Amino acid sequence: MSATPAQPLATKPAAAPPPPTEASRGAARAPLCYVVDSDPSICHFLSLIMHGAGIDTEEFADGQNLLAALSRRTPDAIFLNIALESAEAIGCVVALGQRGYSGYVQLMSNRGSAVLAHVKSIGDQHRLLMLPPLKKPFETGAIVKILQDLRLGDPPAAAGRVDLDEALKNNWIEFWFQPKIDLRKKQLVGAEAFARARHPTYGVLMPGAFMPGAPESALIKLSELAVTQSLRTGLNFSKLGVSLRLAVNIPVSALVKIDVADIVQKYRPHYEKWPGLIIDVTEEQIVTDLKLATEITKRLAPLNVKLAIDDFGRGYSSLVRLKELPFAELKLDRNFVADCGTDKVNAPLCKTVIDLAHNFGSIAVAIGIEKAADAMALVSMGCDYGQGFLLGQPMPEERFLSLLRQRAGSRKSNPNAKPAAPGMRVVSA
Repeated sequence: MSATPAQPLATKPAAAPPPPTEASRGAARAPLCYVVDSDPSICHFLSLIMHGAGIDTEEFADGQNLLAALSRRTPDAIFLNIALESAEAIGCVVALGQRGYSGYVQLMSNRGSAVLAHVKSIGDQHRLLMLPPLKKPFETGAIVKILQDLRLGDPPAAAGRVDLDEALKNNWIEFWFQPKIDLRKKQLVGAEAFARARHPTYGVLMPGAFMPGAPESALIKLSELAVTQSLRTGLNFSKLGVSLRLAVNIPVSALVKIDVADIVQKYRPHYEKWPGLIIDVTEEQIVTDLKLATEITKRLAPLNVKLAIDDFGRGYSSLVRLKELPFAELKLDRNFVADCGTDKVNAPLCKTVIDLAHNFGSIAVAIGIEKAADAMALVSMGCDYGQGFLLGQPMPEERFLSLLRQRAGSRKSNPNAKPAAPGMRVVSA
């Protein structure tokens, strides 16, 4: 893992060349990128970012398999690694030029600038759309910026605000799912649901566009919908042989008024090893009434539904004297997580909160992980699970399912490979 940012060779970012036409990418299809790298963890990392942005991917270990795939469909962009022996990459670039490939080519490597510049110049000579080479190690933000500059994937939502009642009435609400990763094993263990509003004019809107000021009646309806949809999504995941414990965020004021038991019994997947459901409540809403939290926990336990504290750590002083907390997971406040790998103040605070979670017998979950250095530090601190931009963005259910199908296909083609998951393997690149 590394917190070193991407380092394009160009001192000034080059303007993106004109994007491929709709005819070349297929008007009815999502954009497609091919990723070529002999390191599967790099391929998985890039695929995860692209899937979160609404882009399909195919992964290849070498240029030969890439060229064979071009006969099936022409991708919008190719992310091509230059290994220690650059001859293969050069041969691949030449072959792309001879075939008249019309998409972008993004070179990436940990080799020296001269090698990257040389391979790029060969691509330029063959009239390929060569982007500024990308030096490894790189982070999520660098890839996202490339995709945005090329205008691939889901466009950013226009500014807008809608009424939550109106969004619910018009079925604009949908739920996107963010991977939850076991930081030590680097495996997918769950996903958290986040509400989005897909407005016919404004596009996909974040909660800040429809949640503030929403009446309690609308929040209750949204909470019921979140539980229902998450249970249905869990069933869809299970059909691919993947059992994930999903998490939903529900205000305590709504949680005490909805019939979670009835919803779970009606919509839960009926198979023996159903992993259950997590309901996240914020620390500030529940820590002052732990008796209520205990009552809710006991009521939901027979249904395999557990509570988790979100933004854990703000009320540390009031919790440290307690002997137990009725929560399965304690999700660290992102202010503790940010820069915990490099900040001399945040690091000990983060470790203290993780230890406190373990003392309560709860799983410690770090949220808002954006830097590889922080992910490394969290592993050394004993943090159990993680979420964040580095590990995977929230993505529509179908996008999440698509990535699961891709991983399932990879396992079938390589039965000796370790089971893969939509969570990235945090890597050194």
